[in-house]
Amino acid sequence: MEMEKAYLVLRNGDVFEGTRIGAARDTVGELVFTTGVVGYLETLTDPSYAGQIVVQTFPLIGNYGVIEEDFEGVSALNGYVVGECCPHPSNFRSQYDLDAYLKAKNIPGIAGVDTREITRIIREQGVMNAAICSAPPASMAEINAYAVRGVVPQVSCKTPAVYPAVGAARFHVVLVDYGAKRNIIRSLCARGGRVTVVPQDTSAEAILALAPDGVMLSNGPGDPEENTFCIAQIAKLIGSVPLFGICLGHQLTALAMGGKTVKMKYGHRGANQPVTAVGDHQTYITSQNHGYAVLAESVAGVARETYRNANDGSCEGLYYPGKRCFTVQFHPEACAGPCDTSFLFDKFFAMMGGDEDAEG
Repeated sequence: MEMEKAYLVLRNGDVFEGTRIGAARDTVGELVFTTGVVGYLETLTDPSYAGQIVVQTFPLIGNYGVIEEDFEGVSALNGYVVGECCPHPSNFRSQYDLDAYLKAKNIPGIAGVDTREITRIIREQGVMNAAICSAPPASMAEINAYAVRGVVPQVSCKTPAVYPAVGAARFHVVLVDYGAKRNIIRSLCARGGRVTVVPQDTSAEAILALAPDGVMLSNGPGDPEENTFCIAQIAKLIGSVPLFGICLGHQLTALAMGGKTVKMKYGHRGANQPVTAVGDHQTYITSQNHGYAVLAESVAGVARETYRNANDGSCEGLYYPGKRCFTVQFHPEACAGPCDTSFLFDKFFAMMGGDEDAEG
């Protein structure tokens, strides 16, 4: 069967010719890269990629097929770029192939392009808008005008849901869903948490009315500063109940405490980000997916920096003394990814149990 041509057109004018995979439609998005060798299913189903076209740096994608049990959430990315899309996966758990998945989710993709060169461009020039299309456009207006906006309401759940603890229930945790990955819920339930997941537009008063022992703020997509309602609710929650934030939850908490965030040149996306604990110099390998970072100096006197990225020195964790609150930029629940920092869930449970300095 003859493969349909497709083009990846970057905002800087670069054009890459390849073959179409997935949905037979054109798309525009913010072009980013992720460095995971495995875990493409977790990438495809990570809501934090909402509005983006994702480039996989690993050259062969789809070799172990599609396994629905491994999905982390809703597929919200705008497009998918791979060097080679494996048409015949080999894995006893595989249910169908990657191309079939992309078609079923209406995600356009392109294969047969030089993902190494595309990644180099992003690293040197920064993330930029791009399009996957059947022919290079006559005008760049649509590509230039695109922006990732309003994505947290898009990926958050619409109604609350309750998940029982594994074994005896120790604590009741309310998880605010800004685009939560399922393994956050699994990690809480496995430790004896009864988890109530609530939508992103749930008020602080409604959350506290559920009588939680602790509140978890999830990961999610987009510019954190855009979520003014969420920030205002977190400001009301801090100090009232033990609080643990991951990724977007980390950023929103800093903003709620008067801090600032900044858009990074190309962000951190992959399962190999080294993070160093401030003070003891212990370094952990972490999974990350974010394009914004908290400026640690903006919360000086309010929070203490607990972790830094070993590559670029950006803020990776904060502890708020006297507030029973700590947050991290990386994913301690990562799946598939390193499990170096899963102990942070244990510290959250210790904090709910009365140890106010569990992450101090």
